[in-house]
Amino acid sequence: MAAKLMITDPAKAKAYFEAKMAFTTGPVELERMMQQGEAINVVDVRAAEDYAEGHIPGAINLPKDQWRTFTGLRQGKINVLYCYSHVCHLAAAAAVEFAGKGDPVMELEGGFRVWKEGEFDSEK
Repeated sequence: MAAKLMITDPAKAKAYFEAKMAFTTGPVELERMMQQGEAINVVDVRAAEDYAEGHIPGAINLPKDQWRTFTGLRQGKINVLYCYSHVCHLAAAAAVEFAGKGDPVMELEGGFRVWKEGEFDSEK
């Protein structure tokens, strides 16, 4: 069965994309924010062993078993969360948890996989 293309309401599309841009970022934009010294805190929510293999420069590691501690989150900065890839929902789950406690959050779309595929710097 073929997918049917539907024309959507432009006002709903505008609202959706405004919300998406408010709470997500891409690797190019994240790198630019980092270079310009914007008030961000990059948070890797992957497992500690994967973080140790490589991560975004300056990122802190806050794996799921440590989410309740909020160690490393910054209230005065936007916490940009990332996990493994676009099919991983760890960062989104962490965003729900952290935003629920009052921490400002964004998600890096595509996670660490997209960062590496874009050949941005990483560190161990």
